Amino acid sequence: MRKPLIAANWKMNTTPAEAVALVRQMLPELETATGVETLLCPPFISTLVVADLLNHSSVMLGAQNVYYEDKGAFTGEISPLMLAGVCQYVILGHSERRSLFGESNQIVNKKVKAALKVGLKPILCVGESLADNDAGKTQEVVSTQLRQSLDGIKEVVGLVVAYEPVWAIGTGRAASAAQANKTIEMIRDVLSALMGCEVAGATRILYGGSVNAANIAEFISQPEIDGALVGGASLKAAEFISIVRESAAAKRCH
Repeated sequence: MRKPLIAANWKMNTTPAEAVALVRQMLPELETATGVETLLCPPFISTLVVADLLNHSSVMLGAQNVYYEDKGAFTGEISPLMLAGVCQYVILGHSERRSLFGESNQIVNKKVKAALKVGLKPILCVGESLADNDAGKTQEVVSTQLRQSLDGIKEVVGLVVAYEPVWAIGTGRAASAAQANKTIEMIRDVLSALMGCEVAGATRILYGGSVNAANIAEFISQPEIDGALVGGASLKAAEFISIVRESAAAKRCH
């Protein structure tokens, strides 16, 4: 059984003081959740203070991005070596990185390799635009992103894939649970072709895109969906706690 993972992506929100306050609000409830793993991904500047709060906790820590070189003259970047030992996970290839900062599948591939090299577990994001979806190109676009982002990678420890249809991120318009499950089933088939059935069967694949406490149970009850990458709703302590609780309850019922 793949244990559900609920990951909070705070994006470019919260000062360090706000991050501390948010974690303190959430942590007592998150630690009591059973049957589901939780992960917080604050901005880089809050990583160390959040790490201190999560020390000896069951709640895990992730970063929102990483560069693919270990060190050097790359002003403003954060290297895998800087995150190793602090975080367990790192989000890579998020649609905002792809669309706003020009990250190609080839760049994402370098980042995945760099993260794996130092023991960071990548959360590899894939997803199609509204135009691609309307044109019936979801499978083509997502499978290409997946194949190119994982090119040359055969050994993976802890890889997570997040399917985030771009048209559903921050729009309030979530994909239907059946739609998401169908695409995630295809993603698992591609992983199986790339890395074998055993790896594909063990890899957690999350859904992301306007996830909230009201709709999470519908998604998490689908057989191929192993959790969620939560954006805006993860900035509200009560809402995120509800998402975690609903996820645990939904998986227990299936």
